[in-house]
Order: sequence, then C-alpha cells, then structure tokens
Amino acid sequence: MTAVADELAWLSLRELSALLTAGELSATQTVSAHVERVARLNPALNAVVTWEPETALASARAVDDARAAGVPLGPLAGVPMTHKDTHEVAGMRTTWGSPIRAHHVSERDCLVVARLRAAGVIATGKTNVPEFAAGAHTFNPLFGTTVNPYDPTRSAAGSSGGAAAVIAAGIQPAGDGSDTGGSLRLPASFTNLVGLRPTNGWLPHAIPENPWEWLSQDGFMARSAADVALLMELCSGPAALAPQSRCEPGGFTGPEFTGDGGWEPELKALRIGFAPDLGGRIEVDAEVAAIVGSAAQVFCDLGAHLASEAPDLSAAAEVFRVARAFEFGFNYGALLDAHAHQLKPALRSNIRAGLDLSSAEIFAALRRRAQLLSAMDDFFARYDVLVTVTSQVLPFDADLEYPVELNGSRVTDYLAWMEATTLISATGCPAVSVPAGFSAGGLPVGLQIVGRLGADAQVLRVARAFELVTGWGQRRPEHAA
Repeated sequence: MTAVADELAWLSLRELSALLTAGELSATQTVSAHVERVARLNPALNAVVTWEPETALASARAVDDARAAGVPLGPLAGVPMTHKDTHEVAGMRTTWGSPIRAHHVSERDCLVVARLRAAGVIATGKTNVPEFAAGAHTFNPLFGTTVNPYDPTRSAAGSSGGAAAVIAAGIQPAGDGSDTGGSLRLPASFTNLVGLRPTNGWLPHAIPENPWEWLSQDGFMARSAADVALLMELCSGPAALAPQSRCEPGGFTGPEFTGDGGWEPELKALRIGFAPDLGGRIEVDAEVAAIVGSAAQVFCDLGAHLASEAPDLSAAAEVFRVARAFEFGFNYGALLDAHAHQLKPALRSNIRAGLDLSSAEIFAALRRRAQLLSAMDDFFARYDVLVTVTSQVLPFDADLEYPVELNGSRVTDYLAWMEATTLISATGCPAVSVPAGFSAGGLPVGLQIVGRLGADAQVLRVARAFELVTGWGQRRPEHAA
C-alpha cells in the first residue's frame, strides 16, 4: 500500500476528484492510502488528533457501491479529509484543543463541513489547534505541539497548523480552517501552501453560532490556488439564518482555475501596490523581506504595474485588538467563571480583555473601522491588489509560544510579530498567502495578496499566475517522503 499511498500523495484536489469521478480510482483505495500516510507520518507531525479510519473506510465502500450503481454523487465523492478541531463534525469528537471539551462529541456539522460533505468529502478525523484557537502556534495541553513538515523542530503556525501540516505532508490535498488574525495565512506561509482568508459572507456565520461575527472567517488551504478556488466554488454562498451572507456568484470557475481554455499566466494592466513592510509600518525579518521583495520582478514580468505604496492602516491595530477582544469575551466569557483554572494564561487574558471593554472603547473602534474602510476604498480606487509579506518572521522554534526576537530586537507584544496579517484582518478584505520562496535554511516563505471587499476570485487569480510561473509550491518537504 505504501507505493500507492505515495503515488496519490501529491495529486491535487482537482486531479484526485477527476480520477474518482472517472472510476479510475476507487474511494476505498483513496481513503486507504490516506490512512496509511497518517499512520506513517502523523507520529512525527502530531497533526491529526482525532482519528476514525474504520468509519471513513466504511463510508468509502458506500461511495464505491453508489458509484457502481449509477447513483449521482457530489464532485468530491470519495475524497478523504480531516477537519480543523474547532469545526463541528456530527458524531465526531471536537475538542477545540481544550481539556474542558476533551470528550465533547458534536451533534451536527458546522456549515463548512456540511457543505464539504454535500460535495462528497469523507470525514476521517480532526487536526490540532491551539487551545480555543487562541494563538498562531499550534500547541495545547490536550494533544501537545504540531510541528512543521519542512523542519520538525519548527512551528507550523496556527491556529490552523494541524490542517497545514497534513496538507503540506501529502496526507490530503486540501482542507478547511479559520482565520481571525492570520490563522489560515500564517500556517500556509510556514508550510508552503496557499491559504485564503475570504471576505465576510462567502462562508457565512449562521445561527446557532454568532451570525454577526465578522473578524473570524472560515476558509481553506491547499497546495494550489486552483484547489482553494474549487473549494470556495463548492462551499460559498448564502445560508438560512445567516444575515451577512453574500448572494452574488463568487467567480471561482474561470479557466485560470479549471485549466480550460488554454489560459496562460499573465497580469497585464494589473495595478499592484507593492509594500512588503506595509510602507514601513511593520518590522520584517531581513531574509523574509529579501525573498518577498524579489517577487516584484515576477509581477512585472507578468505584465503588472507596480508602485511602492500601501494603504493607510493607522486605524487597523485598534480595530483588530478591540474586535478580537470582543469576540473572545462574547464567545468564551462564561468559561472564566467555570473553568478559569483550566485555561492558559494568554487565553484568560484574551477573554478578560473582551469582558473589560468599555462602551467608549467600542464606540471609538467602530469609528476607526469606518475610517479604515474609507482608507481601503481610497487605496483600491488606485490599485487592484496590495502585495505584502504574510509572516514577518521565518518559521520559529516549535518549543516557543511565539518568536522572541525580530531583527535583533526583543518581541515583547504577542501580536507584534504578526501585524502583517492582523492589520489586514481588520480591513475585512480578502487575503491569500502564496508560496514565495525559501530561506537559506530551507524554510518556506509566503507573500500575501490583498484585494478589495468581495474580490476573492481576483486575489486567487493573481496567486494562481504567481504560483504557475515560480513553481515554489511544488517543492515538497523531505520529511514527508
């Protein structure tokens, strides 16, 4: 089975689903290969934390029987996928990386999982997260630390770090995650993947969750922008009791994603604000800055027009911090009374910050958010996309909670090393991380492409052109051979 598993490991989601649909590959073969890769690679990665192979294989046999009988099936029927351990999967344990919920079994699928299952995905297990998804490094007291397939001594980032590790290691071609301050984009950057934080409403928040939530967004990671676009096409759209749903077509089916029509990578006339350090607003590791800076010539060769300009993000830090605190207080405030002793100090602090917000602070942040919206509208009147770094640092030591040094200076604020993503989160704009190269030590580096509200397909199109001409996303981790 090892040879078959390795043969299937690096197929794209589109390639795998096409083979399954054509009957050239069975769901049982596919899930068996997935099971074999998890058994072989997960002990070193610690990425899959809940695992139900027998249930998955039974589902695979049912898919094969249905296909043989001519029953209509979804486009991803037979594709195995682990899900982020903050995403509810009916009948499966969902812990949020916390001892408080160590034995919680979900009664329903969350919206993203429901839509993936409707497309035919077979749920096989859950991937590791920081405790209650609080943090950009994947570790928790229940399961321990997930490490990076490109260097197991390094972080896979977070909070979707477990998902990133299984995709980067060739265990599955794509997966779901979520992003508040960079939790899809940072793991994608650290593990040489594509990760999209969508515009609010494509994957809407619905009752019984908080239907008005806007800072945290569900989304996807994969080894190519084309596969992320496929998942967005299949899973985006309005939902009942989701008042912020976007109802217009997503535009994720163009030839640049499907391979139809002989599309060639080009970005003629595209206007790019190219600002790796956001116009001097953020500190960036020198090696990261050099790698992302070299992408300017790639974009020029593709026909784009570049200018060294960034939007006015002076309001973004306040907006992000207040909105994040509010969401933590709203979502987890009750935990402080009942389980404070079981929460890590940083999480207690995050929740308390939300509960302690004053009306004056909330009012001020709302005004600043309006200013930020206006600033982004002004920027996108002159540019089509913004290009910057995804992570300000290289993948750091997995034994650390967060990087302690940046360009020789001590990092004293937990969020200071990830403002490249948190400041963009505050804008609400779609942002995608795409592989941009490797450090001298072989660590992945991503760049971030940001578009105007709703222009998710456009940022994926730019990412697709970049990945096709550079090929960085094709470099596989030696530790997942």
